[in-house]
Amino acid sequence: MTTNWPRLDYLGWRETCSALHLYLQIVGKYRLAHTPWLNHSWNATFYVTPTGLTSAPIPDGPGIEIRFDFREHMVIGTCGNGREARFGLEPSTVAAFRANFVQMIADIGGTPTFNDTPNEVPNPVPFSEDHRDRPYDRDAVQRYHQALVAIDRVMGRFRTSFLGKSSPVHLFWGAMDLAVTRFSGRRAPLHPAGIPSLPDDVAQEAYDREVSSAGFWPGGNGIDYPAFYAYAYPAPGGYRGAQVRPEAAFWHEGLSEFLLPYDAVQSAADPDEALMAFLVSTYEAAADLGHWDRALLECAPGQPRQVRRPSAGRADTEPARDAPSPTDIPVVRDDGESKGRYRLVIDGNEAEMTYSRVGKSQIIIDHTEVPDVLRGRKVGERLVRQAVEDARRDRVVIIPLCPFAKAQFGRHPDWQDVLRQPKT
Repeated sequence: MTTNWPRLDYLGWRETCSALHLYLQIVGKYRLAHTPWLNHSWNATFYVTPTGLTSAPIPDGPGIEIRFDFREHMVIGTCGNGREARFGLEPSTVAAFRANFVQMIADIGGTPTFNDTPNEVPNPVPFSEDHRDRPYDRDAVQRYHQALVAIDRVMGRFRTSFLGKSSPVHLFWGAMDLAVTRFSGRRAPLHPAGIPSLPDDVAQEAYDREVSSAGFWPGGNGIDYPAFYAYAYPAPGGYRGAQVRPEAAFWHEGLSEFLLPYDAVQSAADPDEALMAFLVSTYEAAADLGHWDRALLECAPGQPRQVRRPSAGRADTEPARDAPSPTDIPVVRDDGESKGRYRLVIDGNEAEMTYSRVGKSQIIIDHTEVPDVLRGRKVGERLVRQAVEDARRDRVVIIPLCPFAKAQFGRHPDWQDVLRQPKT
């Protein structure tokens, strides 16, 4: 369990947050103007560091890096020719920040050219014309940074269990969200775009492949509190009704996304695992309902100094060398009068699928839980398969309310005989 999750009060630092958002946009637009396009705007993002945020190297002149230091509250520019310049983060105006930044880039040998208009904000005012006084709350910025470090750690661990195409954990300055995105490998329908103050072609390029994305907002974007979000594009049928974890997560009708208030994570007994539950369950809902090839795309979470077991050259159904196969281990059924569960234990790690009884002739599969270390090994499928075999033997009808189980039935036409058939 970790304890370095600070309390965040968006309404208390909203004006500082708005100013920081625009400052990040200025630096981000400079990076965007000088960096070749990388799919899904990945060429324009920031990355979390132990002291703040970094642009990573920008190919301008001898190479430039811009860092926001939230401990010393400075903007620092370094160049490949050895030059360095900096200026302070303090109460100011957006126009003054822009002028300081332009001067800093010129001083270290760069070319300070970039678009002068903010993106993804209502009623955008050109940076050079925004002379409204803005506060700068040092303590609030430090707490925000501390939260980013904690979130980046969990998102980074989440990213290790996916072999398919995945974004880095990075901060988009457009909406000021720290995000990580997984891709199914399939093309997506053309996105309708229409995002305020964002070119349509940028939005359409960002979503030209099927995605399951999750991230964190400090506040704003229609909500007055910090929150985690998750969405799928295109959203598969049944996605909005999927059961996701932890209990505080919910579907937001206005945003058409799952939300989890930051406070629910920060106050949890184990904040890291509360956030991981949200990341995993929302991804699984998208992947199962969208029929992603999870066996091909997933692997066990990465561990320090442990090389991932190779799977190249083997059929998807062949288990990794020296790894127990779920088909070699019996599924245990704990059957009660009203509730029951199926469980499978591999190397001390237990996966389970729970169900409820409806009379003597029906059961409802309501939840499936597979530990991260067992993902990608068809353990969940094995649990559902056992339920199907038992239902056939006992002449019981299955009602799969669990999104994972429902997706498995969709993939196995030969299991339809145990499902409740619609009345004609």
